[in-house]
Formats: sequence, structure tokens, C-alpha cells
Amino acid sequence: MFGLRMPELLIILGVVVVLFGGSKLPELGKGLGEGMKSFRKAMKEARADDDEEPATKSQKAS
Repeated sequence: MFGLRMPELLIILGVVVVLFGGSKLPELGKGLGEGMKSFRKAMKEARADDDEEPATKSQKAS
């Protein structure tokens, strides 16, 4: 995972807790999760559009 080991992850987690505070962490996690879900949905739609595109080009050429 990006070459990060446990000590580096713990330091990053500690910095996040200090910056945002314990009460903001659930909100931060929820926002991050929703952003990832939206990104995955957009990537899936883009792949579906790419899969459909060659079929429409071959139909136009005929």
C-alpha cells in the first residue's frame, strides 16, 4: 500500500487526530467514503461508455 508500513500509518493517523479532533473523524470518514463511492460509480460509467462506443462506430460505418 504505497510503501507505507505500520509506523508511518500510525504517525499519519496521529496527525489527522490532532488536526481534526476526535469528534470530526466520523464526519471525515463518511465524506471520504462517499467520495470514493462517487468516484467508483463515475469510473464504472466511463468504462461502460467506452465499451459501447466501438459498437456505435461500426454501425455508422455500415
